[in-house]
Amino acid sequence: MLKHRVLKNQNLEGSLPPDLSRFPYLQEIDLSRNYLNGSIPREWGATQMTTISIIGNRFTGPIPKEIGNISSLVSFTVEFNQFSGVLPPELGNLSRLEKLHLTSNNFTGQLPAAFEKLTTLKDFRIGDNQFTGEIPNLIQNWTNLQKLVIQGSGLSGQIPPRIAVLEKMTDLRISDLQGNGTGAPFPPLANMTKLETLILRSCNIIGRIPDFVGQLPNLTTLDLSFNKLDGEIPASFSGVFLKNADYIYLTGNQLNGTVQDWIIKDAKSVDLSYNNFGNESPCQQGNINLFGSASMGNVSGSTVPCLRSPPCQKKFYSFHINCGGNAATIEGISYEEDTDRAGQSSFYRRTNSNWAVSTTGHFMDDSRLDSYISTNANYSSLYMDARLSPISLTYYGFCMGSGSYTVFLHFAEIMFTNDKTSRSLGRRFFDIYIQGKLVQKNFSIQNEAGGVGKAIIKNFTAIVTGGALEIRFYWAGKGTTGLPVRGVYGPLISAISVTPDFKPPSENSKSTSAGTVVGIVAAAVVFVFLILGILWWKGCFGQKISSRHGIF
Repeated sequence: MLKHRVLKNQNLEGSLPPDLSRFPYLQEIDLSRNYLNGSIPREWGATQMTTISIIGNRFTGPIPKEIGNISSLVSFTVEFNQFSGVLPPELGNLSRLEKLHLTSNNFTGQLPAAFEKLTTLKDFRIGDNQFTGEIPNLIQNWTNLQKLVIQGSGLSGQIPPRIAVLEKMTDLRISDLQGNGTGAPFPPLANMTKLETLILRSCNIIGRIPDFVGQLPNLTTLDLSFNKLDGEIPASFSGVFLKNADYIYLTGNQLNGTVQDWIIKDAKSVDLSYNNFGNESPCQQGNINLFGSASMGNVSGSTVPCLRSPPCQKKFYSFHINCGGNAATIEGISYEEDTDRAGQSSFYRRTNSNWAVSTTGHFMDDSRLDSYISTNANYSSLYMDARLSPISLTYYGFCMGSGSYTVFLHFAEIMFTNDKTSRSLGRRFFDIYIQGKLVQKNFSIQNEAGGVGKAIIKNFTAIVTGGALEIRFYWAGKGTTGLPVRGVYGPLISAISVTPDFKPPSENSKSTSAGTVVGIVAAAVVFVFLILGILWWKGCFGQKISSRHGIF
């Protein structure tokens, strides 16, 4: 009597068997992380299974509406595949469904209105898809919901205020909502006292951070980065909250005032970079990243207080970085090492050079120790190592001469494989910004390079004024997060080379200062008057004048 069929991580090929109805007692089928293809057979709708898990394969096509006939189904997880089309309304008939994972597929359309009947749901995930419309109000009916993930889903608009009724929620993640930039106030989540993880990143939230955020008793991860929040950090963050919270990300807002001493003293890991704080302080204080200014596009060195000291001793006209790797010389170009271990909220300034790097975020749902450098010895020295970041990764050049530069970005996907296993099925996407301007959306290394492990160099033009150049990579919730294992996603860069589009002044040539010019002119004037004085003393001028008037 077959009840469970679990064949995980076997690299199985082929398609799903349609005749599972021959096993009337079968309750669970788990074929996660294989190399299976095809679609889900409609015949499965005649089974009495409780669990269907086919995570991380190559399945395509729509979800058959017959799945809605499996009245016993409790868990339906199809993450990290290539399913497409609209979701069948019939899934709303699954009256016992507690877990519905649809992340990292190509689903389109709106969430069916029939989903309002899924009142038993506890875990709902739809990140990395191509849905349209706003987050529907129907989710207010899911009063048993404990985890909600809507990251890079394609949905737009505001976070519906009625989400506040979901008081059993422990993990709420909404990010990268599409829209026209119209701001919305912070959602009223004060009654979600069981929250442990709260991510509302890039959701067009405006106004101040409410005091209740610092009063949520179980909150350990808070990410409100890349919104339009202003004002000061609430006093409610002091004390217990800061000491209990493992990660706080407030980067890329418009927060102002000063960074209080209690933040520096009690915080475990806080990213306050790219805000309007008035502190004249180092870019990194303990576990607090304070680097940057309020506007991602305003990268003038004079606007970044923590880079003003020491002042620039000279101007630079290039820099070359082997991101994540040791120093290397490639085709006559010397790439500097970039081996700092980094962290969740870190800033590193290269000694005796003109560049720095800032990282934001930790890798979610991953039990491994976070690493911000990936190494694969199968590749050449420039591509053997790469710098990683879960959310945002910024390289910053300073003390640079004004002018036009070419930015060469070296990429190679070294974390996936090139074979017929589930380890080859990962998809990485991220956005690229130069001087605060989005120059490439949803960039995929393997797609543009033509495969895993192949190098590609992207070049962009950057205009430097004010002495600074910013290169930023940002994860907008797209791509898989669990292949080959959970926690593999976000920006990856192998090397950066920045060269001028003009001929820099020679280091041996020194421009003449204004004071020097004044001195030279003054000396010349004195010399002329000296010569005239000598000539007059010898009587040269007097004879000429007298003879001209006929005295002799």
